[in-house]
Amino acid sequence: MRGGHIREDIGMTVALYAGSDRSSETVKGRLTRHSFSFGPHYDPANLGFGPLVCHNDDVLDPGGAEVAGYAEHPHSELEIVTWVLEGALVHTDSTGASHVVEAGRAQVLSAGSGIRHSEVADPASGRCRFVQAWLAPSASGTTPSYVIGEAPSSEADGLVDVVGGRGLPLGTDGARLLVARLGRGRSVALPDDPAQHVFAATGAVDLGGVALRAGDAVRLTDEPARTVRAEEPTELLVWSFSRQP
Repeated sequence: MRGGHIREDIGMTVALYAGSDRSSETVKGRLTRHSFSFGPHYDPANLGFGPLVCHNDDVLDPGGAEVAGYAEHPHSELEIVTWVLEGALVHTDSTGASHVVEAGRAQVLSAGSGIRHSEVADPASGRCRFVQAWLAPSASGTTPSYVIGEAPSSEADGLVDVVGGRGLPLGTDGARLLVARLGRGRSVALPDDPAQHVFAATGAVDLGGVALRAGDAVRLTDEPARTVRAEEPTELLVWSFSRQP
């Protein structure tokens, strides 16, 4: 069965969360879909997965008179990871960082003891879509910081560490974000870690008999390494954790 907030358990350690079940919020020029309990969309059964406490899918349309996105606001004690799927996002923060983050690039904002930032669509690039994750940091009271990078460059790269591991530095121990761009029929093996959050941002995949369409996610706990096969061109985002949630 697809639907509901605990959606489908397969083998006791695989939980499928349909994208159509995500709560959503529409503001002028912005549509946000939440994978976890967020703000007024409170769900005590879905507060997070290990250190992952937020996984939002945002679409910004800069076509109107309003600035599309998030005006300046504060954060503290969070690792905020953004992966841009389409268009470009303009990031500015109180560390002095100011960047246009284009599709295929990631940014990590370590809020630490406190930071302010804004994120809005780049009007020159049109519609912007990005996925943003918040994670609990391993240490508190750290100095805020910002870093930006990109990967993978092609589908031949397979599943690549973008944040954590061999990717951009992250202040959450044992967590990493991997991304793959897969052509139809292409397969990749998931990491051999005890917990993973697998999100089909676009396209459709088969994960050992579990079908994921765009917007769907699977949470794996204490599972053997599995293979993901793309049924159509797909952008796959995988959060992998070295410890069980």
